[in-house]
Order: sequence, then structure tokens, then C-alpha cells
Amino acid sequence: MKLHELKPAEGSRKERKRLGRGIGSGQGKTAGKGHKGQNARSGGGVRLGFEGGQTPLFRRLPKRGFTNINRKEYAIVNLDVLNRFEEGTEVTPELLLETGFVSSEKAGIKILANGSVEKKLTVKAHKFSSAAKEAIEAAGGTTEVI
Repeated sequence: MKLHELKPAEGSRKERKRLGRGIGSGQGKTAGKGHKGQNARSGGGVRLGFEGGQTPLFRRLPKRGFTNINRKEYAIVNLDVLNRFEEGTEVTPELLLETGFVSSEKAGIKILANGSVEKKLTVKAHKFSSAAKEAIEAAGGTTEVI
């Protein structure tokens, strides 16, 4: 293949419609807007979700639940992730961020008991599930709530 043989993929490039450029273009005079009416006007048209005066769907459906503005979202780390560290390592939120096991700390780190841990580790986190705490201590490690 040479540079002069390069072509875009079939159908990937489309010429734009040139509206109001004469009767022969097929988009002349009214420029595809038809004759008069709300959609022919400048700034015309209806808002998103408008159903011609019929009560819109979002108003017909009942409201349900609420959002707690004080909710804390924790970054979750499972026990099987902790196995990737060396024996005797002190696992801190900073270390988890550095190694990429969590992308952001959010309101804190919570350790959950998904998987198993076989290494003796010192784990420092904001929260532990009771099963995770037991599993870490059963493997000879220690847990510390920050």
C-alpha cells in the first residue's frame, strides 16, 4: 500500500447537507423545514421529553426513593488482592493507590472477605468486614482501623 492509495473506510465520511442552495439541490427554498409551523421558525421546536401536550412519561411515573446526601462511598478491596503483596508488608491506602489496586480512595478503603489470604500482613484501612478481619488474623496478620 502506498500513500496515494489510502482511502477512508466505505461510509465513514459523509458530505454535509447544504441547505437553501437552490431548487436543484433538493434542499432549497424551505431548506427541508416544510411550510410554516413551530419547527420552521427560528428557535422553534419542542423541549426534550415533550409529548405534544400529553402528560410526559417522566411526570406519569411515580417518584420513588431518595438520595442520602451524607452517604459515604468506600473503595472496596478484596482479600485475594492482598495475596499479591510480599509476606510481612504493611498494606496502607497509599500503597494500594500506588500499586493501582484502587483508582481513588473515595471516602476510605474497605476490606471485604472475598477470596482468601495466605500471607502474614499488617493491613491498615478505614473499614473491615468482620469476616475479612478474622481471615487476616487467622493468617497471622494484624488489622488496624485508621
